[in-house]
Amino acid sequence: MALPDFRPPAPPPRPLEGVKVLDLSRVLAGPWAGQILADYGADVLKVERPGSGDDTRAWGPPWWGEGDNRVAAYFLCANRGKRSVAIDIASPEGIQQVRELAREADVLIENYKVGQLAKYGLDAPSLQALNPALIYCSITGYGQTGPLAHKAGYDFAIQAEGGLMSITGNPGEEPQKVGVAVTDLMTGVYAATAILAALHERQRTGKGRVIDAALFDVQVAMLANQASNQLIGQTRPTRMGNAHPNIVPYQVFPTRDGHMVLAVGNDGQFTRFCEVAGHPAVARDARFATNPARVEHRQTLVPLITGWTLARDTADWVRLLDQAGVPCAPILEVAQVMEHPHVAARGMTLPAHHGHPPMVAHPVLFDGQRPTAQRPPPALGKDAAVWLEAARPRG
Repeated sequence: MALPDFRPPAPPPRPLEGVKVLDLSRVLAGPWAGQILADYGADVLKVERPGSGDDTRAWGPPWWGEGDNRVAAYFLCANRGKRSVAIDIASPEGIQQVRELAREADVLIENYKVGQLAKYGLDAPSLQALNPALIYCSITGYGQTGPLAHKAGYDFAIQAEGGLMSITGNPGEEPQKVGVAVTDLMTGVYAATAILAALHERQRTGKGRVIDAALFDVQVAMLANQASNQLIGQTRPTRMGNAHPNIVPYQVFPTRDGHMVLAVGNDGQFTRFCEVAGHPAVARDARFATNPARVEHRQTLVPLITGWTLARDTADWVRLLDQAGVPCAPILEVAQVMEHPHVAARGMTLPAHHGHPPMVAHPVLFDGQRPTAQRPPPALGKDAAVWLEAARPRG
């Protein structure tokens, strides 16, 4: 009789194994990029201010740990998988230490104000003179050039000045920011993809790149169809609450016991929605039969649909519309999301274990596995020697 095949679980994917990242960034955009690279297997060393470290270590409550060892949940969300070293980069000794680390790095990430690191000889030209293969990624609020380059970058301010708040919120009411720092996060993602592109190119050229990633630029790019509406149609996008400027019905609707999102994306879906609602003739009405017609007659159609949706509970609508292939969703609180069975089935939360805090997992799978860094977010420490010992020889 054959014995059961007890195979150990496969190790997580590490496509960036052997890549060394020196992370001089703090708060969110830069650390988010560094955490992505750490999840992909890079060895990331976070350089922090002696004594206090990254500002977000103190952005609590809530906290993980107790007493002097406690750290804010905010810091934990963006620093998984990194090592830490405390260095005063304004001191001669600190400058020399960073230069030595940069000599061995493949990638450097920093988010200091424009020109600040040049005062210490830690700017891209200075460090690439030591290490021509270094990929130097600067993340700033407004970029290295332009009339606003001198300004510090804060997600909230960039959402305002970059147009996002003008289209977020209800008509006639106060402009609203998004509930998480989306511009910081998207800048981190764009920076990480640029770094990956530069690493790929370096395999051919042997040379590094200087990457200029600006929150303002990313926010302008994130306007996506709204920017295109303005450029092409001169439509002056405005706040529309939960409605969509180009699609109807595509917004929040009240139900008998709450609210739901109805996201009809084409005419076939609208026909099926009307059938489920018990009003199939509405889908044949010339005012509503096509999406351009529904957009034109939005003010008539939306109140009509509201009368329908108030007749059933949210769960009933979701069940019936799912069966009919009409996109819809309940509106869940964050606590409900963290306990959602689909979140559990997808492995999107990492439980606390062996000193690791509970965390949200990396959202992309490689061959069915999540590339999650094995180290917890670091204590403020002295890991430079360990990181240097792991440096791979340069051929």
